[in-house]
Amino acid sequence: MPTLSSPSPWREAWSQYGDAVYLNLAGQAPMPAASLESARTALEWKAFPQLLSDQAERDLTERVRGLLANLIGAEARQVAVTTGASAGLAVLAYGVDWKAGDEILTACREFPVQYTTWRPMEAREDVSLKLVSPAGKWITAENLIAALTPRTRVVSVSLVRFDDGSLLDAAKLSTACRARGVVFALDVSQACGAIPMDVRTLGADFLTCAGYKWLLGPYGTGFFWVRPELQATFRPSPFYWQGIDGLKDFSELVHEKPKPAQGARGWDAAETASPFNLAGWETSLKFLLKIGIETVTTHTRQLMEQLRESLPQDRCLWTSPPEPERRGPLGCFSARNLGETRSMYERLRAAKIFPSLRETSIRVSTHLYTTPDDIAKLVRVISE
Repeated sequence: MPTLSSPSPWREAWSQYGDAVYLNLAGQAPMPAASLESARTALEWKAFPQLLSDQAERDLTERVRGLLANLIGAEARQVAVTTGASAGLAVLAYGVDWKAGDEILTACREFPVQYTTWRPMEAREDVSLKLVSPAGKWITAENLIAALTPRTRVVSVSLVRFDDGSLLDAAKLSTACRARGVVFALDVSQACGAIPMDVRTLGADFLTCAGYKWLLGPYGTGFFWVRPELQATFRPSPFYWQGIDGLKDFSELVHEKPKPAQGARGWDAAETASPFNLAGWETSLKFLLKIGIETVTTHTRQLMEQLRESLPQDRCLWTSPPEPERRGPLGCFSARNLGETRSMYERLRAAKIFPSLRETSIRVSTHLYTTPDDIAKLVRVISE
């Protein structure tokens, strides 16, 4: 891999931004140019539907499922193709066979999907959501382990936090959860596609993920993976008609007593097989697998270290963990107070530099198209 003193050799894989610097991939990823071309081809299928057969439509979904499984070291049948992280957590929430008094753990100030999923279950299932505060600056596996009780049924947290980039020790937490029979669910939206991931070593029972961030997909893409042993305990629920067991083609569609197919395919989001989404996403996933996730990890980590080391210390505070191994692919910093932070953020946008403002920090998220000059420009603007 080239050093960061040279321009990014991958920048040409994306559209050219002129003098704009886009640093908000953790919000929405710009798709590679080849992926956009694949999506345009899918538009032709809608203009001329005879070009897309029923089998080709189903095959596209299965190819995407296989690529996602490859990225996380899983079997394809354990992966459902959805529209985002929320869709996956909803399946888990409705699948668990709850008992009155059960407890769900998540962390304080987590991404809102944790609350929109689990708060309604308190009234629906007579369970409770418990928020765990960090003992120090960042939430840790030890904090969550210390909060486990005999009532804890599910621990549901992010692998990488959206607001500070801290990386959870998932393996340590999973060991504690498994010893107590607790379901461990991870939102990997700010990690999958940017750091290597293998469900066999990660230890979670359930992963859910948005596809339009580090997986370089279009709007409305995502997936979830479920451990087969957990899936076997799920309560019956509605499922997607294309997930009917034994459905081979569309010539015979009357199944008055349908059974879901083996694995997670029955929970594919209805109509998520839209070629508008999956055609472009398939190309992006192939691109990631070809270059290697480790390449993305190394590049983004070096850029984040450049940013952390070059920020003016008299004006800025680094609000992510300082150690690269304790954070995900993004980094955050702030000014000395919230008002100054917001002012700094607006100055960056005026200079056509586009990070994101999350909670009390400016969040910077890069990819292979980002260069050291882009980071230097950001530092120059906030130093003026």
